[in-house]
Amino acid sequence: MSEFVLNVNGAPLHVNAPPQESLLFVLRNHLNLTGTKFGCGEGQCGACTVLINGRATRSCLIPASAVSNAKIVTIEGLDQNGKLTAVQQAFIDEEAMQCGYCTSGMILAATALLSKTPHPTDEQIVAAMNGNICRCGTYPRILAAIHRAAEARRGERAQLTGGAR
Repeated sequence: MSEFVLNVNGAPLHVNAPPQESLLFVLRNHLNLTGTKFGCGEGQCGACTVLINGRATRSCLIPASAVSNAKIVTIEGLDQNGKLTAVQQAFIDEEAMQCGYCTSGMILAATALLSKTPHPTDEQIVAAMNGNICRCGTYPRILAAIHRAAEARRGERAQLTGGAR
């Protein structure tokens, strides 16, 4: 066992875990952040996606000790002062989930995409979301949700800058 500190959702959290234990299991089993889901354990399904320094990353593939200097954001830390983000709200508005198991990974992957590409095309969305699997098949609604979130984020920026888009 090793002790290290992880910066998760803006807070330094002390962890005592084997150095090679995956970030996914540390988040779920040591920090009780269960919004990050175990899917395949091989980085192929996207259910375990978190943001590491703003980049969508499969937490099942990363040893937790390897990201002790990184900024980690899980679905639990995505809201802004108790308010859903544009991406979270768009997933609700577009009913872009059924069972919900993939949703946290989808939302974090979409958040990473929109932070780099504020006006994504369908092709850019598909490429960014590739590898995030939805067994329920809500892909058309996920696509619509990401477009809706992009538009909402543009509107938020316009309000902050006095109406200029």
